[in-house]
Amino acid sequence: ALSTEIWDHGNTFFPATSFQISNIQAGTGANNVIPGELEVVFNFRFSTELTQEQIKSRVHAILDQHQLNYDLKWTLSGQPFLTAEGELVTAAQQAILNVQHIKTTLSTSGGTSDGRFIAPTGAQVLELGVLNATIHQINEHVNVDELDPLTD
Repeated sequence: ALSTEIWDHGNTFFPATSFQISNIQAGTGANNVIPGELEVVFNFRFSTELTQEQIKSRVHAILDQHQLNYDLKWTLSGQPFLTAEGELVTAAQQAILNVQHIKTTLSTSGGTSDGRFIAPTGAQVLELGVLNATIHQINEHVNVDELDPLTD
């Protein structure tokens, strides 16, 4: 039920909140023993449409609806953040256009970043870099040809 739940529909800046299972483990590995418990590690990539408390509440409601005996341990790695268009964004876009001749597109599709630790201070956060089409995947890599232009 958690994997089929529509958590939200996202918004102009963020994709919809998504649920991922990163690890499942049960039993000893023996094929003739019924496991006494199951451990599932999962995470949410959530937008500004939901708070962590709303997600927690909905997860508990879904698990309770199925009358499961469960124990949840929550860890928040960071709140979603958004730097609104303004002086910093405009200056960065203009500099990239002037130096690299690239018209930039603003996007939050890259997932979470270390900016989540800076944004709560009220500072504007802007991240630039290479394409991250393989980020957090098997064979994660960047094209070496994309590195040199970042030094201009």
